[in-house]
Amino acid sequence: MSTVRLIRPGLSALPIPLALLLSASALAQDEGAEGTAVQALDDFSDLAEEEPDAPETPQANDAAPSEAPETDPEIEAVLEEMNAVITTLDEDATRRGNMWEFSVDGTRLLAVTDTSAKRMRVISPIAEVENLPEDAMTRLMQANFDTALDARYAVGQGLVWAAFINPLDTLEPRDFASGVLQVKSLADTFGTTFSSGALNYGGGDSGAIIEDQLKELLEELEDQATT
Repeated sequence: MSTVRLIRPGLSALPIPLALLLSASALAQDEGAEGTAVQALDDFSDLAEEEPDAPETPQANDAAPSEAPETDPEIEAVLEEMNAVITTLDEDATRRGNMWEFSVDGTRLLAVTDTSAKRMRVISPIAEVENLPEDAMTRLMQANFDTALDARYAVGQGLVWAAFINPLDTLEPRDFASGVLQVKSLADTFGTTFSSGALNYGGGDSGAIIEDQLKELLEELEDQATT
């Protein structure tokens, strides 16, 4: 699979729609708008919230607009814990509301949350599906069975992704940090060992390596919390 074109920083922009992968609130589109929402993977630039139109003067018979529901304090605390992990990994991470774009050792990642549904995901784009060898999907399913554990390979919008998906209300900092590192490992080892780096049924050294990375990250987070 060495001939597969991988999506990596520095390549030309590849416009793709992300509407089905991100939370609806982050990518709300007008139903009457022409064209398809697309996203340049190099910078996720169109995920920034658009400037709202100037509010119209309410008429006498217009109902007052309803206020946006407040986020559960426990969910807010989880979001801040996620932010601490991400900014520890990448001090140049970009946050837009409850969505982050960041990189770890050159691997690009996106963390997206839906506070209403209490769900989150970390994703990393890997390759275009149309360029995969004939037996690639079978190989990805095999990896999902043994060498990819909490993070998995997934297909959406014409791309192969590494993805970690978890409920927000039960997400612990260690689980989130581990999920991020596993997504990175799946992206980095695509085409070779297809490994999340965690313990796998094939043995090897990857589990010990990612465990050391996770331990170092958690120790750094603990040091930040006590200073």
